[in-house]
Amino acid sequence: MQDKTFRERYGPWGVVTGATDGMGRACAQELAAKGLHLVLVARRVERLIALANTLQAAHGVQVRVVAADLSTDAGHLQLMAGVADLEVGLLVAAAGHGSAGPLLDQSLDNELDMVHVNVRAVLAQVWHLGRAMKARGHGGVVLFGSLLGFHGTPGSANYAATKAYVQSLAEALHVEWRPHGVDVLSCAPGPVHTGFAARARMQMAQAADPQAVARATLKALGRQSTVRPGWLAKVLGWSLGTAPRGLRVRIMGQIMQGMTADRGPA
Repeated sequence: MQDKTFRERYGPWGVVTGATDGMGRACAQELAAKGLHLVLVARRVERLIALANTLQAAHGVQVRVVAADLSTDAGHLQLMAGVADLEVGLLVAAAGHGSAGPLLDQSLDNELDMVHVNVRAVLAQVWHLGRAMKARGHGGVVLFGSLLGFHGTPGSANYAATKAYVQSLAEALHVEWRPHGVDVLSCAPGPVHTGFAARARMQMAQAADPQAVARATLKALGRQSTVRPGWLAKVLGWSLGTAPRGLRVRIMGQIMQGMTADRGPA
């Protein structure tokens, strides 16, 4: 899709959550290069402002920042207030976090917070912004699932469960909203070089580049319901897809065990 056509279908404003790191930052850079004005959402205002200044200087777009904790109702209200006067044609819901290791070794507060950010906040954003897109008859939504969202994953049980929700939601809305001119896409990558790996202390030697994943994702918007960027995601997705579900769960548990084996004590 040419940049002008992309702007007409998904502009003039795009909202990117989790914008200061990983996939959110990469998508914001790609969208600014396409000429979309952006609302950048994350918790750290200093990093938001720095990224906004960079994108404005490089691409001549307008950028608004909303510093909000999307795990809270107050954070969601801040986001909705920050976009109330804008015509938002694209939502890229990249905010999220995860954990690695046995569930009972994790903090309950952290696991509940993960559900709030990865599930509850995504639903609220999709519902509010999707209604306006439907009324205008055009728009797009990009949700970030994961290769782990297609089956249970021992060693990342709750994270995988939240991504299963995202995948199911995106698949359904892709069909439900298409007659209204709103494209919905799930990006389900394998390992990606983002801040998540460092926070979870995981080994990700074969991880994909976030910028390449962002480009592939935006290219797939309006064409597919799910995209698996990167060769590793495609290979693992195909090979696991041919196995019985119970075997897939055990295989993913072994993979996660190998990725966290050498991280040592917290």
